[in-house]
Amino acid sequence: MKIEDIIRKKGADVVTIAPAATVAELLELLAKHNIGAVVVSDDGASIGGIVSERDVVRRLARQGAAVLDEQVSAIMTVDVKTCGIEDSLESTAQTMTYGRFRHLPVVQDGKLVAIISIGDVVKNRIDQLTDERNHLLEYLHT
Repeated sequence: MKIEDIIRKKGADVVTIAPAATVAELLELLAKHNIGAVVVSDDGASIGGIVSERDVVRRLARQGAAVLDEQVSAIMTVDVKTCGIEDSLESTAQTMTYGRFRHLPVVQDGKLVAIISIGDVVKNRIDQLTDERNHLLEYLHT
């Protein structure tokens, strides 16, 4: 199974935010779309960083409410790990698990095309296991 299979099921919509946006605007965007992270991008195709609710919480704990007026670029992760649409689900799951990444942008030809979450990966794996179980049960009953 490949990453493109996940994208085909969930869709390729990616929410991005400009680096100059404020953390308050980021929080509004996360709440509006009910998501946990967004890719930071000037043009919607390049990746300048990634910022998650965890980044906000950590900075809030250190700095207090003043962080809400800061730019997203001040709290984002710059060294963004990505995957490609042809990458296997297994290798991507390992990358996410061992790197402790909950969200991974998907790139094709150097451009942002989607984003996947660890929840997407787990859901896909559960669906796979359920299908395998059902096939085995059907085989045993015939």
